[in-house]
Amino acid sequence: MSGTAAIEAVDVSRTYHLDGVSVPALRGVTLTVSAGDYVALIGPSGSGKSTLMHLLGGLDRPTGGRLVIGGRAVSELSPPELARLRNETIGFVFQAFHLLPRTSAVDNVALPLVYRGVNARQRRERAAAMLGRVGLGHRLDHRPNQLSGGEQQRVAIARALVTDPTVLLADEPTGNLDSTTGAAVLELLEQLNAESGVALVMVTHDAEVAARARRRIAMRDGVVVADSDADSAASPITGSAGAGGGS
Repeated sequence: MSGTAAIEAVDVSRTYHLDGVSVPALRGVTLTVSAGDYVALIGPSGSGKSTLMHLLGGLDRPTGGRLVIGGRAVSELSPPELARLRNETIGFVFQAFHLLPRTSAVDNVALPLVYRGVNARQRRERAAAMLGRVGLGHRLDHRPNQLSGGEQQRVAIARALVTDPTVLLADEPTGNLDSTTGAAVLELLEQLNAESGVALVMVTHDAEVAARARRRIAMRDGVVVADSDADSAASPITGSAGAGGGS
């Protein structure tokens, strides 16, 4: 795990208060995501991996500890500043795609650029170029319901990458896809990771998907229980992902 730190978490905790009861989701997580990392975040349901993903993406703030994204401490940012940092630094890919249903592929991909203030012509050019990069240059004006599941996920990946983020967070990106299509999407993510240097952090409960990552971080009960390169001779992570899917 060499290279510049894209995200640093030091003793990060997150506690939710529900009906007067405190529920600790994270209990002091310390980790660094470096530029170009390829990480699988694994663990059983309720382990805290989705909570950690939301924090790493700036979608939530920690209750305690220090979280630094793109060199900036999250605790020191106002909500508009944090939103801007997300737009500039993080790309998100979700299991459910989250595409606008009545909007063309190229306009779905261009949407993050609206918040950057990029003009309409440049938005379309950059979105079209990114769709070409993920193999959908011939599908620019198709709406999501005219695309297969794998094509919709490729549109979502193009949307996540159109802003040139330093980190791509993927939450079960193959969860709604058949095995063949899912493998193709993983190959695309790996290719983009290798070619562009974007750090790829992927939440998954699929052991085969996790095994492809160069590094695996296993969580349980809100803490990191193992953090090791996937190709270590005796990784302590093997088999620790459990059967759960969510967290």
